[in-house]
Amino acid sequence: MKRIYVNEKWCLGCHLCEYNCAFANSGSDDMVKALKDIHINPRIKIEEGPQGISFAVSCRHCTEPLCVKSCITGALSVDNGVIEVNKDKCVGCYTCIMICPYGAIMPGNDGSVIQKCELCTNNSFGEPACVRGCPNKAIVFEER
Repeated sequence: MKRIYVNEKWCLGCHLCEYNCAFANSGSDDMVKALKDIHINPRIKIEEGPQGISFAVSCRHCTEPLCVKSCITGALSVDNGVIEVNKDKCVGCYTCIMICPYGAIMPGNDGSVIQKCELCTNNSFGEPACVRGCPNKAIVFEER
C-alpha cells in the first residue's frame, strides 16, 4: 500500500503542505477563498527539530493501529489500509489522540470531534495534497 514518507533533509519547513492539506479538506475549489482570514487546522503538521531540521508529522496508517483498537465507539476503522474516521460515531473521548505514538490525530476545529490524515481519499485531489504541493519534493507518496 502506498504511504506518505518524508525526507527531512529536503524539508524546508515552509508549511506549504499544511496549507495544501487545509485547502484539500475545505471542500472549496478556490484556495484563497477557502483559507483567507482563517486559522488553518491541517491534518499534517510541520515540526521543527534540533539543528533546524524540519519534518512533517501525519498519520502513518499503521498495519496494526493502536488508535483503531483503542476506539471505544468504533469511529476509527481500516479500509484498504487507510485508517478512516466516522465522525458520526466519535464521542470525543480523545483516547486515540493519547494513544497514537506519532501524534498524528488531533481535535478538529470545524465542528468535528477528531481529524487525521486520510490520504485525501475523501476529496477530489486523487493523491495527497501535501505531496503535490511540496516545492522541494520532500514529501512522497509511494510504496516501499
